[in-house]
Amino acid sequence: MTKATPEPEASQVDGLWERFKATADEDARERLILHYSPLVKYVAGRVGTGLPRSVDQNDLASYGLFGLIDAIDKFDLERGFKFETYAINRIKGAILDELRALDWVPRSVRSRARRIEQSIADLEHKLQRAPTEDELAEDLEMEVGEFRDALAQIGRSGIAALDEFVSGESSTSMGEMIADPRGVSPESEFQAEETKRSLADAVQRLPNRERLVVTLYYYEGMTLAEIGDVLGVTESRVCQIHAKTMMSLRNRLGDPAWG
Repeated sequence: MTKATPEPEASQVDGLWERFKATADEDARERLILHYSPLVKYVAGRVGTGLPRSVDQNDLASYGLFGLIDAIDKFDLERGFKFETYAINRIKGAILDELRALDWVPRSVRSRARRIEQSIADLEHKLQRAPTEDELAEDLEMEVGEFRDALAQIGRSGIAALDEFVSGESSTSMGEMIADPRGVSPESEFQAEETKRSLADAVQRLPNRERLVVTLYYYEGMTLAEIGDVLGVTESRVCQIHAKTMMSLRNRLGDPAWG
């Protein structure tokens, strides 16, 4: 019986990186994959929260593993940021890319998302502030309950996520958008800093509760259920708030009037 390769201690990881990057040693690569594999389960769990039962968690983990392997192969030790930050975005990107390729989101959900996003854009132009759910429901000729149900469907679909604001349809991760202080390209550094500035400004303009959801989810790494406990609302309600917030941010970042 073949003995399983032991997971390296933290003190050995730097050595594995150096050996793999210097010689492309397959054993070092496999041990790095094993060491960082819990990241795949973590990301798959977060992406899978609230998705339909037809989306298998094991499938998400399989998609994410390809993202981890790609991250290990392409990670630049000289860039100066943590591998975990880089890998999490690569893993999530791989999962979302596969879900998009499968096109499992119903057309009705995509259609509602476009309608709501357009309504948000129109009302923000008119009111010069974030519209309330009551105002959006009235503009869309929906009951507030129906509107919240639509937000929940959109939130569960994963078609509105903060990562997309900096990566778009490309495979570039948020970590790669952070300017390298040792870089030699002023244009690249300026673009990265401008992206971060615009996003930070747009988040700061959000109403308090929506800003808190973004901060806790994307910067503190909390789950929707944990955020619900903080706010004293259900996980489903947080999902609704998150979906509305992402569409509002998308509108603000794409509209020069909000710059």
